[in-house]
Order: sequence, then C-alpha cells, then structure tokens
Amino acid sequence: MKLESPKVSIDKSAQEVFDYLTTIENFKTLMPENTSKFEVLDSDTFLFALSGMPEIVLKKKSMEPPHKIVLGAAGGKLDFSLTALIESSSESKSEVVLNFEGDFNPMMAMMIKGPITKFIETLAMNIPKAV
Repeated sequence: MKLESPKVSIDKSAQEVFDYLTTIENFKTLMPENTSKFEVLDSDTFLFALSGMPEIVLKKKSMEPPHKIVLGAAGGKLDFSLTALIESSSESKSEVVLNFEGDFNPMMAMMIKGPITKFIETLAMNIPKAV
C-alpha cells in the first residue's frame, strides 16, 4: 500500500526543514490533536499512539541531506516506512511531501487506509506551522 500526502509549501530552506524533521522531539509538534501518547525513546526513535489505535514506534532508517528522511517501523506487527521528500523551490522556500509505504494484507489495508491517509495529511499540514 502506498499513500502520499498533499505537497506543502514552507517559507524555509530545504536544509532548515531537513534539520527540523531530523530532530525526533519535533515530531510532537506535528502530531494530530487525537494523539494520546508521545514519547522520545532515543535520538533516533519515538513512540506515539492515536486515540483508539495501538502504539507505533518509528525510527530514523536513512537520510539524504537535505532532501530525504526515511522513518520506519521499529518492531511491532506492521512493517512500513514514512518518507519525507523535501524539494527546494528557492533559497528560502521549500516543498515537502510525505509518502507512506507498507506491505499489508488486503483486509488490514482496507481498515487502516483512511486513518493513515488522514494521519500523514495532518503531519504534512502541520510542518509549515511548526518549522
């Protein structure tokens, strides 16, 4: 299953956005209002839970400064990745799109598609306000 957030424009350079998104603690400011738990486990890993959903642990998997950050599931039953792609539109402006990719059985994919789509859209829409 592959999902993509809307592309958002930010009045910051690609490097500033990259630096913000590589600091795990900053993800707390991007989370939806229905986040019931957020905990930084170490400099590369955080745990979060949305109301009515199980806890999810995300870990930084790879980075290509200043254009790509890949977070992936760290343990648990679901294997997926969340990738932030950052494009420079000028020296002081950039655009970000989030891609979610996971391998789920058809029943699971049907159940989580709506909540995950809403989740990555919320993360993306909160980036310009937070950075």
